[in-house]
Amino acid sequence: MTTTTQAPEREQWSGQLGFLLSAIGSAVGLGNIWRFPGVAYENGGGAFLIPYLVALLTAGIPILLLDYSLGHRFRGSAPAAFRRLGRRFEALGWFQVAIAFVIATYYTVILVWAIRYVGFSVTQAWGSDPAGFFVGDFLQDAGPTLSTDVVGGIFWPMVAVWAVTLVVLALGVQRGLERANKVMLPLLVVLFTLLVVRALFLPGAVDGLDAFFTPSWSALADPGVWIAAYSQIFFSLSIGFGIMLTYSSYLRRRANLVPTSYVAAFANSSFEVLAGLGVFATLGFMAHQQGVAVGELEGISGVILSFVTFPQVISMMPAGPVFGILFFVSLTLAGFTSLISILQVVSAAFQEKFDLGRARGVGVVGGLCALISLALYSTTSGLAMLDTADKYANEVGVIGSAITMCLVVAYGARRLPELQAHLNWVSTARVGRWWRVLVGAVVPLALTLMLVTSLADLVTEPYGGYPWAFVNAVGWGVAGGALLAALALAALRWRRPVDDFAPEPVPAEAVR
Repeated sequence: MTTTTQAPEREQWSGQLGFLLSAIGSAVGLGNIWRFPGVAYENGGGAFLIPYLVALLTAGIPILLLDYSLGHRFRGSAPAAFRRLGRRFEALGWFQVAIAFVIATYYTVILVWAIRYVGFSVTQAWGSDPAGFFVGDFLQDAGPTLSTDVVGGIFWPMVAVWAVTLVVLALGVQRGLERANKVMLPLLVVLFTLLVVRALFLPGAVDGLDAFFTPSWSALADPGVWIAAYSQIFFSLSIGFGIMLTYSSYLRRRANLVPTSYVAAFANSSFEVLAGLGVFATLGFMAHQQGVAVGELEGISGVILSFVTFPQVISMMPAGPVFGILFFVSLTLAGFTSLISILQVVSAAFQEKFDLGRARGVGVVGGLCALISLALYSTTSGLAMLDTADKYANEVGVIGSAITMCLVVAYGARRLPELQAHLNWVSTARVGRWWRVLVGAVVPLALTLMLVTSLADLVTEPYGGYPWAFVNAVGWGVAGGALLAALALAALRWRRPVDDFAPEPVPAEAVR
């Protein structure tokens, strides 16, 4: 007599709305607030919106649909889905998991910075030197070294953030992820809209908006502007490294995937434009106060924008603490909804591969991620390590993953027609052969150009001016370590059934 191990019934979202809010919550993250405005400003201003829209339509939505179709059709985490696509493709799923693991380790510390700055906004603790306060007093930055000196003001809040994050994940898809997004995403939109409205009525706000939207049409002839547009869309939508694939696997058998992808993509882009309005209206005020042009300001994007430039603005504003609280609470909410989605990629994969219950899987995998996060990013070398790890995880890991995914699905497994049929079968809107052309040709070519451009810079000059030894240890350590981990995990035996899965057949008329 033989017995077979049955996989536990798969968790599901409560409905389409819960999935949609969670997908938007994942996409709307730190990059929407601090990356998009600066990228647009540096790449043609208002004219940048043209390549941005082209990139959204030709790369963002097609890859989002690819993620959705893979997760929903093969009903599993990234490693399970790619193994069901073809046994030899499982390592690609684990590479996506490894990249998500790396990103989760440093994403948490940025949330801690935002949370601490909510309190700092009340007292304007940064004084007259926000840059010196952030790097010196707050981070106690020791530069590009491998330091073990822990910063207590970061370590203990990180412990608290990790505790909350793991509790949310342990509660499951409906009670944890979905509930968190249903509360946090609407709250984020309300708070950030209030912030934007306040910014629009500041003296000099019109100058800031003029700098943001005035088109430099000559920029459209610059290939770098188009690369920047594809890069922004790709990083912003949380595609290509397992998040949307994993989220869509929890949808019911009949789910309206195509219209949902359009809503999620355009909601994310709308928030980016909203962020651009708020950021540049604020920068216009700052330039007005200093008697300079907006173009002469520094710190238009990234960490400097949020933790140096905005504190300067808060100090100049009437009722500045209120503005600061709105901004940093918004930053925290945006980061948290993205963080739980990133960690769900990792947790789901290990639960399925090693037959772990949700609570145990979250405890083991999340606990390990938390320990690494605390050990590396609560130290005095945390800033340089975060900067380097983020660069290589995104511009090498995520882009490399997405290129490989397109090529594997289109040419390795030859499953694009099947996935197109699946999308059409479960959706009220249909996708035509244009989708297969974009996924099989346009997107891989565009992303390969991005990857080659990034690699050319990374191999000729040390990133950020950091020592080569530090860059190699952290940056290439991230990329190489993710690849080795993927190969090792793919070689291990599955403890939960994976190969006995058969996707539902779809009618031939679903393809047109």
